[in-house]
Amino acid sequence: MVSFLDSITNVFAGSSHESVVGIDIGAASVKMVQCRASRGSAILETYGEIALGPYARQPIGKAVRLPPNDMTEALRTLMKEANVTAKHANISIPFASSLISVIDFPVVDSATLKTMLPIEARKYIPVPISEVTLDWMVVPEDEQDGSAFDRITKVATQKNVKKQRIVLVAVQNSTLSDYRTITTAAGLDSDFYEIEIFSAVRSSNKHSIAPALFADIGASTTKLYVVERGIVRLAHLVTVGGQQITDTLARSLGWEFEKAERIKRECGLHGSSAFSVDENEKIKMALLSTLGRVFSEVNRVLLSYGQRYNKNVSRVVLTGGGASLPGIADQAKASLNAEVEIADPFSRVEAPAFMSGVLHDIGPCFAVAMGLVLHAMKES
Repeated sequence: MVSFLDSITNVFAGSSHESVVGIDIGAASVKMVQCRASRGSAILETYGEIALGPYARQPIGKAVRLPPNDMTEALRTLMKEANVTAKHANISIPFASSLISVIDFPVVDSATLKTMLPIEARKYIPVPISEVTLDWMVVPEDEQDGSAFDRITKVATQKNVKKQRIVLVAVQNSTLSDYRTITTAAGLDSDFYEIEIFSAVRSSNKHSIAPALFADIGASTTKLYVVERGIVRLAHLVTVGGQQITDTLARSLGWEFEKAERIKRECGLHGSSAFSVDENEKIKMALLSTLGRVFSEVNRVLLSYGQRYNKNVSRVVLTGGGASLPGIADQAKASLNAEVEIADPFSRVEAPAFMSGVLHDIGPCFAVAMGLVLHAMKES
């Protein structure tokens, strides 16, 4: 069985492969990070990103679906441009190609669980079980789980059947097959595949115990997930991302997509002296009209999780390419009912001091790729 679930803490357990590369195949670009392990630390060797839009005759920033041959070409080009030398690669699986559910299940031994869970999984997976690969993780018992009413009910009920919470994961076999074809054709040895949200958490979660909400703003979607004690307890997909932000900006200002994408990345919510006060205000309002939907969903999930489990999620971590939008941190702090952090995955590696500013700015975009590398640092 392919394993998609793993611990996101204690990432440096031993010496690693000489060098390893983490590859994040996103909707609009491919990101990769190559590191090597030395004395319990990860040493950054190279990193890079390549836009996928041009391979489908679309502008940079557009989300596209490429056939395996074109994706292989893009991956080879990126490896060459970034001077990637590692042959061992860890690969991310898109959240959209997976299903994650947290279910209650009777407490049974591991052998029985292995037999029964695939049968139970049919209730949660809308496709035939033969078309997916399953994995699961038992959530460690916590006396504080559940609402206050839930805990009182458990004490008061005499015939209570003991339950355990299980994180159930299903990944489409077609996605795994395509990714194996792509990486093999690119000359890479890949034996570890992980759903992107787990990789992002591994590289970006500085506080592994207290619950936190991660908002991964990608090109076509935003992934929201609550993590507590290193385990994903809730996952939610919002069909709004960076491409929609650019589209709205382009329509509002009457620009081509390419210009809107460039202004979004360079100026964001800060504005620019190249535009008038009125134009800067229009740009900001256009960006916020879409970002506001994301922030609204974040607040809704924060409230829902708090009510369901009687726990306060007081921290939101922004990651993904959208988290690099200039000015987003201040706007998020003003809009969200929680403390806000911008993911800084490169803080987990050793790199030349003169690169610290650049790595901090681009870090959110590389959270998944960095998390994949950190897994390899732990495993070997």
